Amino acid sequence: MPNKSRHITPAEAVSLLKMVNYFHPISKAIENYIIKHSYPYSIKRGCLLINHGEVCDKIFFIKKGAIRAFIKEGKKDITTWITVENELVTAITSFNLQAPALENIQALEDTDMIVMSFEDLQNLYQQFPEYNIIGRKVYEKYYFDAEIRALIARISKAEKKYEYFLKVHSHLANRVPLKYIASYLGISLETLSRIRGQMLISAKNKV
Repeated sequence: MPNKSRHITPAEAVSLLKMVNYFHPISKAIENYIIKHSYPYSIKRGCLLINHGEVCDKIFFIKKGAIRAFIKEGKKDITTWITVENELVTAITSFNLQAPALENIQALEDTDMIVMSFEDLQNLYQQFPEYNIIGRKVYEKYYFDAEIRALIARISKAEKKYEYFLKVHSHLANRVPLKYIASYLGISLETLSRIRGQMLISAKNKV
């Protein structure tokens, strides 16, 4: 877990503060609070950030890298979400309720992050009521992303699932290993490989 012997520097905070200001402009006092109460953390590819069943008491901002969440069904992993740089990640239900996590969260690449604790985030809301606007907008984005995942799950044809995935997550298509994309879409790796092959052939024929 993060080394709380040092907080992030203003230079390290640039991308995080840019993301926060995107949701709603913040004061210098809020910027200083975030810097003072946030810590750097790095995790190697394949390592677990959060284990199923443990209480998640931190929220993470991805500076560089890729993260996925998954659940276990017997020996099978089912990917529930995937995200990359400039996004906030946490085990949302576990974090909000301070209850055991439903998912595992894993690094797909060597990943550099900025971390804030649940307690420090709650204090941020209390000390700076305007920051609650940002909290609301972040949760609205979480809800939107969950709606997209639910929609993909309800599409019956594998080809349509992948087409919609490309529409909303094109930046992941050639970055994330296919087995995780296939798992996220609820189709087999063989099916996804076939679909991608057909798309490639079709694109060549149009040239």
